[in-house]
Amino acid sequence: MSDDAFVALGLPPRAGLTDDDVRAAWRRIAAATHPDRDDGGDPARFGAAAAAYALLRTAYGRGEALADLDSRARRDRRRGRAPSGRHPARGRPGLLALRVLVAAGTGALTVAVAGWTPATVGVVAGALTWLVATARHDLPPRTRE
Repeated sequence: MSDDAFVALGLPPRAGLTDDDVRAAWRRIAAATHPDRDDGGDPARFGAAAAAYALLRTAYGRGEALADLDSRARRDRRRGRAPSGRHPARGRPGLLALRVLVAAGTGALTVAVAGWTPATVGVVAGALTWLVATARHDLPPRTRE
């Protein structure tokens, strides 16, 4: 939403924006898109601009939105995604196989060292939970048809 907030108000996502800059952008868009206009306005765009203004109207809100943008950009670079947020064409099967081997090895080593005890069950369950929680990033993305 934070990237959409800057776009919805037609503002650049930068730290130097003032309250007056955001208020002026909001008033300009609200006057052009308000549903009470004679031509009916654009209720969808007005709603998006109102939500954006609610987020960006304070310096704290703008800081949070910029931090979200920065963390999203870093996460996308780390996952090998294009800056637009698009998924890569396929998953990473090699990394998925390595995760499966680590989880299986952890379980086997725990059973070999400690035997079958309640603590062993906990370690094996933890390894499987880790596998499920992290492996979804290595699977190919779902496509909508």
